[in-house]
Amino acid sequence: MFTEDHVPAHVHVFKAGKEIVINLGNETVKPWVRENKGMKRSDQDQAVLIASAFQDYLLAEWRKIHG
Repeated sequence: MFTEDHVPAHVHVFKAGKEIVINLGNETVKPWVRENKGMKRSDQDQAVLIASAFQDYLLAEWRKIHG
């Protein structure tokens, strides 16, 4: 999560020089991949599972940083 970022709430995930952007959704919408910059599907799926498991925490942190 970058401190100088833009809405909607999202995180950047990096692995092996590749990146995905996961929108964090909200209380009724689960996280989803907005952009995949070359990351393997299995790694992308794992990142979405992690973001989903920690969605409440990530959204709370986003609100602390970005209001």
